[in-house]
Amino acid sequence: MTRDPIELEGLRKEYGSFTAVDGLDLKIKRNSFTGFLGPNGAGKSTTLKILTNLINATSGSAYLNGVDVVSDPSGALVDVGAVVETPEFYPYLTPRETMRYIGGIIGMSREAVASETEEILEKVKMTEWGDKKLGTFSKGMRQRIALGQALLDDPKVIILDEPTSGLDPRGMAEMREILKNLRNDTNDLTILMSSHILHEVSDLCDRVAMINHGRLLVHDGIDVVKSIADYRGIVVRTMEEPTPELLSRIRGMDNVVDAQRNGGNECIVKIKGGAEEQRTLYTQMAESGIGVYSLSEVENSLETIYLDLIKETR
Repeated sequence: MTRDPIELEGLRKEYGSFTAVDGLDLKIKRNSFTGFLGPNGAGKSTTLKILTNLINATSGSAYLNGVDVVSDPSGALVDVGAVVETPEFYPYLTPRETMRYIGGIIGMSREAVASETEEILEKVKMTEWGDKKLGTFSKGMRQRIALGQALLDDPKVIILDEPTSGLDPRGMAEMREILKNLRNDTNDLTILMSSHILHEVSDLCDRVAMINHGRLLVHDGIDVVKSIADYRGIVVRTMEEPTPELLSRIRGMDNVVDAQRNGGNECIVKIKGGAEEQRTLYTQMAESGIGVYSLSEVENSLETIYLDLIKETR
């Protein structure tokens, strides 16, 4: 039986009376970049820790490249690179020394480590820092080295747990650029990345898997997931705060599915249909005397789907 690079079958993890992962079935396709989404406590990190053998599942199975993580963790992790939780390094080592140390642990020859180290440092934009002590690095720089060590020995699967978490805006942008280049430049690489940042997933990933309460909500190509809703979201900014009475009036207009306040003088209106239905909404708002000073379509439709799915499973 040929398996996908990552497969979870009925995966379950219990902590006493709390169920973190609840019968999760998930197959990650080869050569895909999958965003693993869910709110805090949804079970994302627990799932990734089971996959990388940091914790044991209560029941169910997890396979990496067709090898059972439970029965043969060493074999399952041979072709896998991972960055799970906050990366820690010996602060007195340099990136090149760190790569040699890790390469030795995983059985690489010194020649192979030396060759790959230079290529990896270039990929993660750390060549000029290759001989500096890691203890002097910022969090973003250490995160790039963590990704670099995950790339040693040319793995076929990369598992990342919120790789931009805690980084400043510049660090986040640099990490995303590295991940985008890695995805574009490497053939036959499967990446599973958990994230809370929806536009990050939209920019980087070609597939998305959403979970909540340890259960799978949806898993498909990102364009397919975005098309689940048969409505579009419109950001409406009004001259005054959108009162309950005003929102009720908007909900009564043609093709409107819902209208909710979004903070300040802004509300989100969901309407069915396309451009013609959107034009009708604008006309009816103007005729009703609602003081609108701007309207724009919601940029990230993935966010709309995500919030709706999470709300349904609360």
